[in-house]
Amino acid sequence: PQRRHTENAPGPRPLPVSPPPQPPHRDWFFPPAPPFLPSSSRSLAPRAPFPSTSRSYKPYSPADRRPLPAPRSRSRSPHPSPEQQSPQPPSAPRLRGWDPRYAGVRRGDAQAPAAAAAPPAAPQAVPERKSPPASALTLRWSGMLSAAAILLCFASLLHRNFSLHDQVHHLRGQLGAATAKLQSCIVVMDSSLDMSSVFSYQSNDEFVPSRSLKNFSLLLSLSALYAPIIILKYIDLLSRLRRSGGSEVAFNKRLAYRVDIFLSLHPYAKPLVLLVGTMLLIGLGGLALYGVTDDSLSDCLWLSWTFVADAGNHANAVGFGPKLVSVSISIGGMLVFAMMLGLVTDSISEKFDSLRKGRSEVIEQSHTLILGWSDKLGSLLNQICIANESLGGGTIVVMAERDKEEMEADIAKMEFDMKGTAVICRSGSPLILADLKKVSVSKARAIVVLAEEGNADQSDARALRIVLSLTGVKEGLRGHIVVELSDLDNEVLVKLVGGDLVETVVAHDVIGRLMIQCARQPGLAQIWEDILGFENCEFYIKRWPQLVGMQFEDVLISFPDAVPCGIKMASYGGKIILNPDDCYVLQEGDEVIVIAEDDDTYTPSPLPKVRRGYPPKDFVGPKSPERILFCGWRRDMEDMIMVLDAFLAPGSELWMFNDVPEIDRERKLIEGGLDFSRLENITLVHRDGNAVIRRHLESLPLESFDSILILADESVEDSAIQADSRSLATLLLIRDIQAKRLPYKEAIGSDGFRRSLSEGSWMGEMQQASDKSVIISEILDPRTKNLLYMSKISDYVLSNELVSMALAMVAEDRQINYVLEELFAEQGNELQIRQSDLYLREDEELNFFEVMLRARQRKEVVIGYRLEDAERAIINPPDKVSRRRWSPKDVFVAIAEKE
Repeated sequence: PQRRHTENAPGPRPLPVSPPPQPPHRDWFFPPAPPFLPSSSRSLAPRAPFPSTSRSYKPYSPADRRPLPAPRSRSRSPHPSPEQQSPQPPSAPRLRGWDPRYAGVRRGDAQAPAAAAAPPAAPQAVPERKSPPASALTLRWSGMLSAAAILLCFASLLHRNFSLHDQVHHLRGQLGAATAKLQSCIVVMDSSLDMSSVFSYQSNDEFVPSRSLKNFSLLLSLSALYAPIIILKYIDLLSRLRRSGGSEVAFNKRLAYRVDIFLSLHPYAKPLVLLVGTMLLIGLGGLALYGVTDDSLSDCLWLSWTFVADAGNHANAVGFGPKLVSVSISIGGMLVFAMMLGLVTDSISEKFDSLRKGRSEVIEQSHTLILGWSDKLGSLLNQICIANESLGGGTIVVMAERDKEEMEADIAKMEFDMKGTAVICRSGSPLILADLKKVSVSKARAIVVLAEEGNADQSDARALRIVLSLTGVKEGLRGHIVVELSDLDNEVLVKLVGGDLVETVVAHDVIGRLMIQCARQPGLAQIWEDILGFENCEFYIKRWPQLVGMQFEDVLISFPDAVPCGIKMASYGGKIILNPDDCYVLQEGDEVIVIAEDDDTYTPSPLPKVRRGYPPKDFVGPKSPERILFCGWRRDMEDMIMVLDAFLAPGSELWMFNDVPEIDRERKLIEGGLDFSRLENITLVHRDGNAVIRRHLESLPLESFDSILILADESVEDSAIQADSRSLATLLLIRDIQAKRLPYKEAIGSDGFRRSLSEGSWMGEMQQASDKSVIISEILDPRTKNLLYMSKISDYVLSNELVSMALAMVAEDRQINYVLEELFAEQGNELQIRQSDLYLREDEELNFFEVMLRARQRKEVVIGYRLEDAERAIINPPDKVSRRRWSPKDVFVAIAEKE
């Protein structure tokens, strides 16, 4: 027994106030020196690696009985806890059994009264360690506890269900044994007793599946259901614990990325995922039902499918387990149905959206394909619809980089009859091969590429890229390509790229040449409109074997419903000759070029009886010099000057009035290729000014010009409305100035009807002033053209509608482009207006065939006439055999060589 040393026990005394204890040493197995050693030895002797084995004189004194140190905390924080920082009062004497051998081993035994009086030492620095945030630990532990609680609940429910099933199974076994014993006691002779109901339990017991298999199926279904959830929830945590660096992407993000890629690359990924999810739901639900019911596996799978297909079928379930499983399957079925409904809705919406935006493929052949959108589209569609009327209609496909609904709305606003032709719009880029294949480009009979509005060079560059895309179609092209260009200099490059497939129509050049021809011969513009459009008569080329061996003079009068004007010579590689010699004999394979109403309205007939004669005049009077005014500046001004120099008589003047400085004009003309030294017939006169300012126009001798051409100025060419407004203002100012300068009596014409309508009105003065000079206005918008045509203050208006007509004619028959090129060229044949006294004498009666034969003596082909009191010319007269008396003021339209 231990003895108590009460004699040396100190009396009650106040507790000494000690400084805060030093932070505990990290390794408490190596404490400092024990307190019973002398202070000098503690301060001088080196610290031993192991504790001293010396004992205190009074090891059981109350002063040495200190409380045990607090248990070590699991936290890695270097700061001591609040309990460690507060001073501890001396504890009561320990109970017996306290072993003093561990007194020097504990962490606080090294503290002595002398050490308590010493100043506190500086706390030892402990390396700080990072710890995970408390919120993350709380969430992880809460998630694990929730999962454990859910699993515990399910386990208890399953255990209760299994125990009930085991009891039922045990009772059935006992009942079967009792039934067997009862069977042995029954007299065999008693056959009247029906024991089928008694033995039913035994027979049913043979088909009851084993309980272990049902338990396994239920456990398998639960594991397959909760395993993915647990894996997805904690796989990211495990991956972070295993990897050393922080740059690796989390597993959840990688999995989401792979799923996104799979759903994006495969078009049927969403229905496939839905199908797999439905099959898994049916399979897991069937296994769960198999575990909680006594039905077979096939019946459980079928029952699971009924729960998925119809959520109301779970109402017939009996028992807690079957009800829980059936409700779960029904909820999953509702989710599957909602996802399936969403997929079907999205698919239908995408299909309708694709149809609405014009993304579907066009299944057509022998159709006309138009690539691009411009203000010429309306006239182009109208002309093609008229051309297709004789065929019962056709199909036109328009593809542009616009919304399909906008294109259809704009086409619906165009006031013309489609005449049985269907117009299909598609949204796409002509530069993309996939979009070209979408409109069946390889099966189109003609492809029209419209010029883009804006800069001419950019528009032609885009047309060149489109031609490159069309030539790159692997299936090849069945039809030809008609390209509208804005600059004549780019025509060679486009033909070089497209080869024999391409036909070009330079809109700017066509309008410029037509303006020059119409300025020299008033009324020629209306004739060009009748010939280029499909509404009246146009050019056709066809082979007639019955005409082989006939001279061209006889061919002229062989068509009562058409006017022959040229030959396509097969012996010269299909060369087109307009106005050939009378002695030319048609060869095998030659084709005849005629002007007719339609390609099926004419056919050769026997030669009629006509009287040949001689024209009264054998020459044309010499041309007189003219004075022409250009108002505005065009890009191809140098080309117009060269063409005008070839047409006019020597001594003519060309006045150029615009706001471009004279030095810049000469520089631009020289850069365009104009050589001033080669101008033989005209002299250039430069005037600076703005064509929409009245005082600038009043400085010009407007009443002395034979022709005035109002050009669409280059500065506003990109905007059709602005250019037309400028041209309209110039036209009104010029007509008003002319009306003020000319005497009223001189301006009055001989037409009494016109005088009665115009006399005393502002519009009438302008109409009367137009008799003194011809004004040709270039209008880009067809709507403005109709306004000016109704007001009759301009002799004629040339607009982009003529370009659309030319594009439609070349699209229908590419050979017509060679006819138009010759008629527009500086040399060769052209349309001319001839006076009647060149072909007949006064009061002479001739039919149209006889006039044609007399014109052949001047090597001209007469194609129509305009009577004195008529507003429009008649091209290809329907009655060519009836004689009539012609007036000296009647004029004829002929194809003749340029003078």
